Amino acid sequence: MTTAPLRGSDRRISPVFLGIAAVAAVSGWAAWTGFGKSPGPAVFLFVTAAWIVSLCLHEYAHARTALHGGDISVGAKGYLTLNPLKYTHALLSIVLPVLFVIAGGIGLPGGAVFIERGRIRGRLRHSLISAAGPLTNVLFALVCTAPFWLHALDGVPAVFRYALAFLALLQVTAAILNFLPVPGLDGYGVLEPWLSPAFRRQVEPFAPFGLLAVFAVLWLPQANEAFFDAVHALLRGLGVSERDTYWGRDLYRFWAGSQEVPRALSS
Repeated sequence: MTTAPLRGSDRRISPVFLGIAAVAAVSGWAAWTGFGKSPGPAVFLFVTAAWIVSLCLHEYAHARTALHGGDISVGAKGYLTLNPLKYTHALLSIVLPVLFVIAGGIGLPGGAVFIERGRIRGRLRHSLISAAGPLTNVLFALVCTAPFWLHALDGVPAVFRYALAFLALLQVTAAILNFLPVPGLDGYGVLEPWLSPAFRRQVEPFAPFGLLAVFAVLWLPQANEAFFDAVHALLRGLGVSERDTYWGRDLYRFWAGSQEVPRALSS
């Protein structure tokens, strides 16, 4: 099977993505300046839009790495435009992750760009394609937490600080979950090329249920507590306290939160 070379339109950034990024920028400005009667809606829009931007970048990273690995079909599929509507499973990639953020404040791993693995040569390239997505979440988390670990919070409004902290929590949870070596998740995709064909065939039927199994385990109080202990330990290492993420989540869920924003602790 052959595929036509990439056209300019295959790489052009989608207006849909630019619109989402614009919402993130405007609502971030509103959260920074205190625009509006209540900070909650601005924080909600900023975190949600920024979260969708990160999901688009996650999927783009998979596709871009696959392109350099030999799968030029990703261009014709629209994966390089950052348009979330082009992903093979928009429900898994965008809708469900956003609903999980709204409902529970956890970064659900996104779904799916379809990579034609037969075009990729070399086990290392296959592993890099799988790792590229969650590594984007790691990078996004480092950017969100940069004011904290650089001790550059002077002058940053408390509302914006808490919004960044909550956004960072989402990125860290998404990175950890994605890197789990569970069939159907990127962590298993990193290991899969190095496993025996017989083992891969045995595991393949369970891939569609891997994420469900992870969330079933996280439903257990002990596992949930251990997971978030690890998340908060990583965030503390980046200068973000549980107080920061708590108030960020409270502001984000403005329909249920107190909306009484405390002054940020000095960094």
